[in-house]
Amino acid sequence: MGFYVTVAQGGDANKIYADTPIMGHEVLSQVDVRTAGQVVAWRVNHILRPMSWVVDDDADVEFVDASSFEGAEIYRSTLTFILVLACKRALSKEVIVRYSMSDSYYCEFAGEAATDEEVARVKDEMEKIISSSLPIQLATLPLDKAKRIFERQGNADRARLIRSTGNDPVMLYRCAGIYGFFGVPLASSTNMVKVFDLNGFTPGFLLRYPSITESNVLPPLQVVPKLMDVFREYATWLSILGLSTMDSLHERVAKGRSLELILVSEAFHGEALSRIANEIISRRTVRLLCLAGPSSSGKTTTSKRLAIQLQVSGKNPIALALDNYYVDRVNTPRDENGNYDFEALEALDIDLINEHINALLAGEEVELPIFDFVTGTRKPGPTLRLRLNDILIIEGIHGLNDKLTYNISHETKCKVFISPLTGVNLDSHNRIGTTDTRLLRRIVRDHRTRGHGPERTILMWPSVIKGSHKHIFPYEEGADLLFNSSLVYEISVLKGYAEPLLRAIPENSPAYGEASRLLSMLSFAPVIPSENVPNLSILREFIGGGCFGE
Repeated sequence: MGFYVTVAQGGDANKIYADTPIMGHEVLSQVDVRTAGQVVAWRVNHILRPMSWVVDDDADVEFVDASSFEGAEIYRSTLTFILVLACKRALSKEVIVRYSMSDSYYCEFAGEAATDEEVARVKDEMEKIISSSLPIQLATLPLDKAKRIFERQGNADRARLIRSTGNDPVMLYRCAGIYGFFGVPLASSTNMVKVFDLNGFTPGFLLRYPSITESNVLPPLQVVPKLMDVFREYATWLSILGLSTMDSLHERVAKGRSLELILVSEAFHGEALSRIANEIISRRTVRLLCLAGPSSSGKTTTSKRLAIQLQVSGKNPIALALDNYYVDRVNTPRDENGNYDFEALEALDIDLINEHINALLAGEEVELPIFDFVTGTRKPGPTLRLRLNDILIIEGIHGLNDKLTYNISHETKCKVFISPLTGVNLDSHNRIGTTDTRLLRRIVRDHRTRGHGPERTILMWPSVIKGSHKHIFPYEEGADLLFNSSLVYEISVLKGYAEPLLRAIPENSPAYGEASRLLSMLSFAPVIPSENVPNLSILREFIGGGCFGE
């Protein structure tokens, strides 16, 4: 008995009749699908599947390419698996994926530094694996067998992790006799991820991959040395807490040490903010503080806690709201779809911002504007004059862009970048991406404060990410100071809030596949109740109950 596969193509649909089971590659060969990049997976009834997934009944499908949010994650995970294979084949070594940095993963060999020769050999082996078009096959195995496989491969952390979740069976991927475990489907062949590079970065190396905004080329390598200092500091924190990967977090929670994790993590934040405040104070010419970070990075709480630290040192922080400096609505630039682009730098009256900041820093009184969002025009607001020990603070997505404060001397301003830059990895090959951490924060906060369902937040998230790549991350290198707003325990707390929201998304929703991926990721985290989270914690900005509002 035959069945129909309905292929979505933008606003159109193409029906294919089949009388035998059919895979993604076979369907793709029968339709004219125009995509911005290499197709790496497909959605079958809204669930993300590898191209080798077999359909044997009526199904609605959509192809996913590397230029999409989900496709980019599949591309990166497939490259990671190939890196693991190459390290084993070329050097008989295990690789650890540590952090994300500038469209690349920073990786290390377990317990030793990587030499330039070793990096070159691994890169050469990766190219051979890719050019050989080796199949990457889905393997659904019983939990006990998957655990034994990883133990034999030397992946003890992964064996402990899958055991702690109790998921049975387990979906693995196999290539050239090696098994891998990833939170997303992988490309079905190694030749589907051809664009990459490997660069030495002592003591490890960088696995470079295409940006989500350009899936066919590698962006310029932009290494931020200050990031490595943050990463090293975070590694020290994890060592103090006795954590390495998610399985060790399970162990601490099982031993009743959740409160210790919370209190020590929050103490680390307090110490870091105190150090940043002292650094600002030590720069005696600084009168302007520019704060920036991507969505849900914790900017609101960070700016208020930093303001308190500055007050302790005798400085008085004064906030200048950039939202009041929008140009009149008729002069607002539009995006490629003809909609107002309020995130564009040109949406702000840059000249007026610089005029007012210079006047304030010179001790003059300034009449501040108030933007009327109903009429789309500015009107006169209150006056402001800075005193001797006042520090002016501006917060916004353009805070790191020198064009925002082009007329303010570098000695007068200090730029601080805020973001959850690290986290507890699931295992040695699987990170919990900082983008996922911010998305979970946003889902919980939007539902609580704005009444937005998780579906709405998920569907608009790719545009949020693209905005960050356009307006924030290119200027990250120019930050004077960085604050890592990650908390080692936060995924475990967010899990209790996010899981019921994500499970409520119906199967016919276009957000169902992404919700399923997030639920799968959360299944590997232990649950930590929120009752012991302090009211000044950055996490309270998202789950509620904080002393700074919301």
